[in-house]
Amino acid sequence: METDIVADLVTQALVAARVVASAEDPDDPDGLPEYVALLWRAAADGAAALPLGLELIGSADPIEREAGCTLLGDTSNQNEAVRAETATALVALAQRETEDRVLWALARAIEMTYDPRAVPVLVTLAGHPDAEVREQVARSFPGVMTGLPDGPDIRVLVGLTQDPEPEVRNWATFTLGTQAEVDSPAIRAALWERTTDEHTETRAEAIHGLARRRDRRAGPFLAEVLDNPEVSDVFRFGAVPITGAVELLPAHPEYEPGDDWFTDAVNAFDPARRARLDAFAWELVSTLHQLRPDLDAALSMERFGWGRSLGVDAAFGSPGYDIEALLARADGDPTRAAELVATDLPRTLPDSGRG
Repeated sequence: METDIVADLVTQALVAARVVASAEDPDDPDGLPEYVALLWRAAADGAAALPLGLELIGSADPIEREAGCTLLGDTSNQNEAVRAETATALVALAQRETEDRVLWALARAIEMTYDPRAVPVLVTLAGHPDAEVREQVARSFPGVMTGLPDGPDIRVLVGLTQDPEPEVRNWATFTLGTQAEVDSPAIRAALWERTTDEHTETRAEAIHGLARRRDRRAGPFLAEVLDNPEVSDVFRFGAVPITGAVELLPAHPEYEPGDDWFTDAVNAFDPARRARLDAFAWELVSTLHQLRPDLDAALSMERFGWGRSLGVDAAFGSPGYDIEALLARADGDPTRAAELVATDLPRTLPDSGRG
């Protein structure tokens, strides 16, 4: 993409941003989808978008600084090479910025740098008086998690689960309970406290977070949540297997055995099936290494999850494979599954230097 094309997209985005800023209804302003789409398109060309974003965050106009943060975040998301420089610029901006709208965009953007320097910035912004900024902080930690059970990110999220604003509590509880792959007595205590939250979604996220950690105290709450039609099937059948509460499943006669979530939940309780799946996965990846050593394939499973996935080198553009789905696709034959994966992906990486 040429530099002048990127500049034109950013100019159009700024026009849309001013429409958004002048809207009578800030929750449904005209121009917002266009603004978001234009900056995302401009961000695809990292070399051209980075200097424009850096220029915008130095503007005296808060609308331009906000757009600059969004552009930098989108650019970092799409171009790994610019992340370090973007993080440096956003950390510096955070030390001098006072406008709520800009800080909101900054909190969102700095997550996309995947840089550990983002954590202190988010920790500071967690104490901001504007609830929308605090909510965005709660949303932004997943990309920069420290991985420490008592890290500054976890301590802040625990605090935000007690925020007076329901949506801040909701997102903090979701990030702490579902996104954070760590466990500690403090985390469980924070989630347990939210099981009585008056906000339905926050309460459900707390129960799910405890279930992911196989905390048996979640069982009675799950029984209640599973009977709530407002709760999605992803939650309803995703939380039960990981807590091991098989006794909860018969409470759902309205689900047919062929329903995907019901079937997955039942299968998760079958130790023989789990053993077969593990054996299939191991033979699959072993065979795949023989067929395509260039794929750098590996098996993974969420610490608090129950599904298994096959990942390959991210440069191949593959999001990975769900082992259950691959098992079905290959009719239970691990060699056939390995052949399918080997056929799916190209032999040569463009501009990679690998054969």
